[in-house]
Amino acid sequence: MRKEPTTVVDYSKVLPANLPVPVDDGAADHLVGLALPQLTFSATDSREINLAELGSGRNVVYLYPLTGVPGTDSPDGWDAIPGARGCSTEACDFRDHYKILQDAGVENVFGLSSQSSDYQLEVVERLSLPFPMLSDPNFALAEALMLPTFPAPGCDRLYARLTLVIKSGVIEHVFYPIFPPNTHAQQVIDWLRA
Repeated sequence: MRKEPTTVVDYSKVLPANLPVPVDDGAADHLVGLALPQLTFSATDSREINLAELGSGRNVVYLYPLTGVPGTDSPDGWDAIPGARGCSTEACDFRDHYKILQDAGVENVFGLSSQSSDYQLEVVERLSLPFPMLSDPNFALAEALMLPTFPAPGCDRLYARLTLVIKSGVIEHVFYPIFPPNTHAQQVIDWLRA
């Protein structure tokens, strides 16, 4: 009996069907108008970034749970957790709309997760991202701003998907919950243009 080849799906390009949609639980309602805390994060471009000191321009920081590495499994039940799947597709969407975001007045785009800078550097290189990722392994930003997080099998705590628009060190707008993540950059662009 001939064995059929298995098809490997590249989830950096497509999302699985029937993902559960996250609901707005109010966990981000308090954020608009808050000043960013004086915290410094390691970036994949070897800089140390303090979000409170980015200047008077508009900056976008999208927080995500974790990006997978090709050939390794996601946590058990990953696709059943609302808002979990889609970190690579979201990064690719910001990559593909990076110039448009700049044209709309965004000075910097950063991705931020609790993964190490070395882990994130693999993603930046593999996906050819034109912006750096920030590493917050101790959830310092989550603690300072009371940001939503969640557990997953094998991970005690992960960032919930959320995007901050920051201007002059203050949170101007928040996107939460985010779905689908593969078109989120366009949502940000639409808000900027409006």
